[in-house]
Amino acid sequence: MSGAALGLEIVFVFFLALFLLHRYGDFKKQHRLVIIATLLAWYLCFLIVFILPLDVSTTIYNRCKLAVNSSPAETNGSFVTLAPNKQKCFKPWSYIPNGIMPIFWRVVYWTSQFLTWILLPFMQSYARSGGFSITGKIKTALIENAIYYGTYLLIFGAFLIYIAVNPKFNLQWNQLQTIGIAAANTWGLFLLVLLLGYGLVEIPRSHWNGAKRGYLLMKTYFKAAKLMTEKADAEENLEDVMEEVRKVSESIKYNHPLRKCVDTILKKCPTEYQERMGRNMDDYEDFDERQNSYPSEKSLVKLHKQVIYSVQRHHRTQVQWQILLEQAFYLEDVAKNETSATRQFVHTFQSQEPENKIVQYFYTPTIEWYWECLLRPWFYRALAVVLAMFSVIVVWSECTFFSTRPVLSLFAVFIQLAEKTYNYIYIEMACFLTIFFLSICVYSTVFRIRVFNYYYLASHHQTDAYSLLFSGMLFCRLTPPLCLNFLGLTHMDATISHNDAQPTAYTSIMGSMKVLSFIADGFYIYYPMLVVILCIATYFSLGTRCLNLLGFQQFMGDSEMTSDLIDEGKELIRREKRKRQRQEEGENRRREWKERYGNREDSTRNRVVHTEQKESSFSETNTNRPLSKYTRTNGRTERDRIELLQDAEPLDFNADSMNDDPLESDSGRYQPGGRYLSMSRSRIFEDV
Repeated sequence: MSGAALGLEIVFVFFLALFLLHRYGDFKKQHRLVIIATLLAWYLCFLIVFILPLDVSTTIYNRCKLAVNSSPAETNGSFVTLAPNKQKCFKPWSYIPNGIMPIFWRVVYWTSQFLTWILLPFMQSYARSGGFSITGKIKTALIENAIYYGTYLLIFGAFLIYIAVNPKFNLQWNQLQTIGIAAANTWGLFLLVLLLGYGLVEIPRSHWNGAKRGYLLMKTYFKAAKLMTEKADAEENLEDVMEEVRKVSESIKYNHPLRKCVDTILKKCPTEYQERMGRNMDDYEDFDERQNSYPSEKSLVKLHKQVIYSVQRHHRTQVQWQILLEQAFYLEDVAKNETSATRQFVHTFQSQEPENKIVQYFYTPTIEWYWECLLRPWFYRALAVVLAMFSVIVVWSECTFFSTRPVLSLFAVFIQLAEKTYNYIYIEMACFLTIFFLSICVYSTVFRIRVFNYYYLASHHQTDAYSLLFSGMLFCRLTPPLCLNFLGLTHMDATISHNDAQPTAYTSIMGSMKVLSFIADGFYIYYPMLVVILCIATYFSLGTRCLNLLGFQQFMGDSEMTSDLIDEGKELIRREKRKRQRQEEGENRRREWKERYGNREDSTRNRVVHTEQKESSFSETNTNRPLSKYTRTNGRTERDRIELLQDAEPLDFNADSMNDDPLESDSGRYQPGGRYLSMSRSRIFEDV
């Protein structure tokens, strides 16, 4: 099994990252480089989280071997036996040979740092650029990142000059590398504590509130009202941008040098706008170079950027609105079925997506009723209690992990108890659950936060390229300090435990933090204690209340604005529900009509075709006869054309008579004058 566990986790984590990226990104529409860069960033961060427990178990075994080598011992198969007390050092099932983990961590860490500090910021600017060529986009990205890169180079250069001038420092390359790693981890730890303090409280509370049916339904109504406002704003913004595109398209003709840029912009517009602009264009007109009203290439680049953003935002709000409607309808169905005597779940509307036959076979309406109306609330409450206990343990350990005698960190106590018996499976499971819970608290906050419309991770393939790349940057900056914090909680970091035991392979590539003692002994130890204050602030929703005071509507049960938005959202959902019911009733009537009268319509259609064939043969035989004024000579198309012309032209009510209509003698139509035209018996059957 040597190295097999490492290979299995590498493959599993790859498919996990691919699945999440498929849920939030769009493989068909987004650029391949954006997909590959985001996938690589997510994959490396998830890989660190899953592989670190194996590093811990391997390190504990190596420590045991060092203890064995320092005393007389004998080797027997997969374990080492001490001669004096017959103690055994079992080799873990997931043991990784020496030399593999340091190389693995070095490659993963420096690749993630290259992504987060150099490549991904450049690709963000490249993705948002409105340039019409690769060279133009690269130039724009370099200009936008000049200040970003220049700031870091200025700080790093000033630091190097300070070290070179000060005679107290005699730093080597390894120490400079450690200082750079410490600076990056300090920035990541600062953001990590903020996100962790929110997730430790919000995740258990969200699951506890998930057991409240009325709470979820009211929150859905609130979201519906906010999303409708955003949807209307997106539609208005799209209309304004499309109006600008129309003006530019009409001013720049087919033989203008910038016409290719305009065509590129038109391809990014929705189909209905493309057709509308195509009908209104007069490409036969040449442009006049003497006119000065033509837009510049710089303004077209800006317009191209606005078109990409407005179209993506409009499409995202449309999809999110449909998804929110389905959620609201389902929650209303759950509220209705709770009082059902038959104990079978009845849906108001059928699912628009085809369901799996296996799911339909096992997940019957009866099972669905028991799960949704009876078991699910209790399951969510139990899960919320378990998550709350984990949160309390994390907060306690964050405040006491610096204490080594006695050991107060509960995670360190669990690992040390398992280390005495060399129960590697328990060690790996305890480490995995701990770091997995920490990762969920941090990463879920990254998926939930929204910075206006610039950063927003939306599911169902609605996340733009900029937000995907930004999330990859955050993950790469948060994961290394998250792992160092986990090793500190379990006392596997020598900087925290203050012993000379063999460090893990992950901490070995970080270098000794004794070079910067004020960071190792100060910031890394005392700053995580702020998580207590952040948890208290999150519990009392201080951030939500501040945003509400600033004008950003947040869901609060004791707010009048929230009540008004809930009522508005409820009315919107009711309106959409009636609309969908009318659509389904119309489809059902058409289906019933087709099933009842389908055969009759087919036979009638056959008779009409047969009659038309006889008329056409009859007209061919009478082509040489003189045409009468009142006979149909030009067929039905001529008559339809005359009718259209009649409807288009205004009526002259001052005329003496209304007998000038060319169709007056053909049929008994009701004319605008308010009377029927008279028909003679001799002309009744002439149209047959």
